[in-house]
Amino acid sequence: MKKTPLLNVALSRLIASLGHGDMVVIGDAGLPVPPGVELIDLALTHGVPDFISTLKVVLSEMQVESHVLANEILDKQPTALSTLDELQEEGALGRRDLLTHEQFKVLSRQARAIVRTGECQPYCNIVLVAGVIF
Repeated sequence: MKKTPLLNVALSRLIASLGHGDMVVIGDAGLPVPPGVELIDLALTHGVPDFISTLKVVLSEMQVESHVLANEILDKQPTALSTLDELQEEGALGRRDLLTHEQFKVLSRQARAIVRTGECQPYCNIVLVAGVIF
């Protein structure tokens, strides 16, 4: 049995298969999944699992070089934003890039996978760009 917090087989497999520059999206319950992009659907009900808990578990196994947010998150100020800021300050998320929500959805077409959470706060979506550990 694994010693790390991540138990989901599909998510663990995805992270283990990433190369430098590969993108993974963690999204809220409403983020569309483009055709051809793998969906790892964790959503059970409103808020379960939440965006931040999912992100923290992914970060326990994934080396992140940079991340992308929709700039609308800065206007809506969901409660997750303060945690995102803290994670960035700690160095867990690398450089931050901002796009419009429409540009974010276009970028998500290039993701290796989209992880759907049960999050129901607006704009709680992030693109994680894989880094390297060496």
